[in-house]
Amino acid sequence: MSRRAVSLFVLCLCLATLPLSAADPAVPNTLSPEEVNDGWILLFDGETDFGWQAGSKANWRVADGVISVSDGEKGLLATTSEFADYELKVDFRAPAETNSGVFLRTPVVPTDPAKDCYELNIATEKVSPFPTGSFVGRKKSTGAFDTSTWRTFTVRAERGHFTVAVDGSEVLDYTDPQPIGRGRIGLQFNSGKVEFRNVKLKPLGLEDILNGRDLTGWRVFPDKPSKFSVTPEGAIRVQNGPGQLESERQAADFVLQLEIYSGGKNLNSGIFFRSIPGEHWQGYESQVQNGFLSGDRTKPIDCGTGGFYRRQNARKVVSNDFEWFKKTLVVSGDHMATWINGYQVSDWTDTRPPHENPRQGLRRQAGTFSIQGHDRTTDLSFRKLRLAEMPDR
Repeated sequence: MSRRAVSLFVLCLCLATLPLSAADPAVPNTLSPEEVNDGWILLFDGETDFGWQAGSKANWRVADGVISVSDGEKGLLATTSEFADYELKVDFRAPAETNSGVFLRTPVVPTDPAKDCYELNIATEKVSPFPTGSFVGRKKSTGAFDTSTWRTFTVRAERGHFTVAVDGSEVLDYTDPQPIGRGRIGLQFNSGKVEFRNVKLKPLGLEDILNGRDLTGWRVFPDKPSKFSVTPEGAIRVQNGPGQLESERQAADFVLQLEIYSGGKNLNSGIFFRSIPGEHWQGYESQVQNGFLSGDRTKPIDCGTGGFYRRQNARKVVSNDFEWFKKTLVVSGDHMATWINGYQVSDWTDTRPPHENPRQGLRRQAGTFSIQGHDRTTDLSFRKLRLAEMPDR
């Protein structure tokens, strides 16, 4: 191999191993470091339909970093996760004859866009009385757009108040006096071809549940060797184990974001949720374990960071030891999903019979959160724990 070929090979190898947080923001379907730090997550990874569910039989296709559809039954490709308050960005492109849309707080199969969801339309005035940027059946947008080139929706949804911008220009301001509380994000096939990319979401309404000064609002489980302390920088550090630090706060359906640092190689820890209050490690566990086999990040060691321990392994290990990384956990009903540095690594539905203990079956009711001290090698830090509980639909 020539010296030039060796140099190119090394460059490609280095680029391939860059963490997700170092992605080039100009590349579609990636997040910049600033977006990751700000809490954005990718709903579309640019390569697969992971985290999506079709509500009808249409020719949804993922290729060249784009989700497209052109034929089949009318309906949605919807996220498997529900969201309540958020900022959403979506790139879209469609010929003038297309009628499509982006559905907000929707079921997989909506029945009336003026009642059980919010349909953000993509259409010309020749095709629909609600042109691009309108809420169908609710309010028309201002402005007209050529959608044959890529355009970007930016939506802000906070309880009953919605604003919509196209390419940065606001076209809709709408308040629903009886708002739908939560639901999925849906991409619509109605008539004509449409393409989507850069589907990104930032959860809103999160509140700090760690004050960064002391352990107020949390309880160390007694008679266990784990040691919990608050660092001068405001992070919780856990050393030794087993043990747990349990929140006083309880939640059932929620979005949780936090940052984690593993101070050793392949250390094991986790975040427990919907836990039985006052009991040790009796909840669902969102794993922390950054190891992987044979240099292959799709082969996690012991479930992998972001996997649900004993339920579903992470499909890829995104985070690294000795680096802060962000975890986003979205839980509603029997469904739960995790994003690491904005990349979705798990998507699991608990189909087991109901049980008070999540280790034994489906638990829907509220429970506590716990930070795990796993064993004597434990040395991890946790900071910026922020929680938003989801309202009823």
